Amino acid sequence: MKTVLLTCSTGQGHNSAAQAVRLALEARGALCETLDALTFLGDNVSEAITNAFVDIAVKTPRAFGFMYAAGEFIRSDKRKSPVYFANALYAENLHRYLEEEEIDAAVCPHLFPAEALTYLRRKHSLSTRCYYVSTDYTCIPFLEETDLDVVFTPHADLSSQFIRRGIRADRLCPVGIPVRDDYRTGQERSDARALLNLPANLPCFLVMTGGEGCGDAVTLTRKLLERLKNRDARIVVLTGRNAGLQNALASRFNEDLRVLAIPFTEQVPLYMDACDVLLTKPGGISSTEAAVKGIPIVHTPPIPGVETRNAQFFAERGMSIVAPNEDSAADNALRLAADAPQRARMLEAQRQYLSRDAAEHIAARILEGRPPLADATV
Repeated sequence: MKTVLLTCSTGQGHNSAAQAVRLALEARGALCETLDALTFLGDNVSEAITNAFVDIAVKTPRAFGFMYAAGEFIRSDKRKSPVYFANALYAENLHRYLEEEEIDAAVCPHLFPAEALTYLRRKHSLSTRCYYVSTDYTCIPFLEETDLDVVFTPHADLSSQFIRRGIRADRLCPVGIPVRDDYRTGQERSDARALLNLPANLPCFLVMTGGEGCGDAVTLTRKLLERLKNRDARIVVLTGRNAGLQNALASRFNEDLRVLAIPFTEQVPLYMDACDVLLTKPGGISSTEAAVKGIPIVHTPPIPGVETRNAQFFAERGMSIVAPNEDSAADNALRLAADAPQRARMLEAQRQYLSRDAAEHIAARILEGRPPLADATV
């Protein structure tokens, strides 16, 4: 079986979800390829769109929130959105790829390729089966105008929202958000700290800003230090690909050995194993990865939009604490680090509400669509 994972680099989470599903499919014998859907517009166009999207999210999160609110306002079951027509621009190039490569299944952990596939299904007799993987704890704007075979959602509690937005109930498959195996397994805390050269017996706070380095990590770090006063600890800040944030932290806290600023790294699972409390933006993927790991979470102020919904979903079920500002985030992080019973309750809630095996369930469902061996063409 040949499968393509159609993702988008407008957020590292989409790529992580694609990788998790791909590994689960390949473990079952499927042939897979992962592509950025926007490259069908041309590499330069794809890079320009991605850079513009990231620039808005990092530098002007309020503008990003306005864009999300505008999407909510103009979504309609009576007309197609500008997002649909924009993705139709590269749909024919995508169609040629699907036909030439004889792709059996296309999996979309991003709305953009789902829109392009919808256009193709309405214009052509598309033999490729099409799947959408939701990476946030909400039904995002314009998903209702897509037409795919299955929509994998994060939780059954969200089904009524998806149905209300116009997704057919018989297409919903509430399996969870897929995460890679290295988030489902882990090192002992002492071993993880030894590997990362972190002190074994000091409190360790991990601040995650996403792949692109969003949020005010400088202020948050300062607030944590103010509350620690002269106590020793480690504050590890993962700055992603944001060189400006990396430089700002290095300049502001250069003489304080308690602060470690780490640029983009593939060792995020190991840093999670090493920390006592995680402070993170409420991205759907990163929050799920942390909860599957079993880490006490303080959600830092969300970018308005899907992150607000993610944080709400987690907090309502006791899986995290949501902080409206950096002062609150620092207060709650230190309080959580000192409150073992609350940490235990939070980890139990994470185990109760989130699936560790979403990628496997998704892969199994996709492979069910494969023709029986007796009917397969030789």
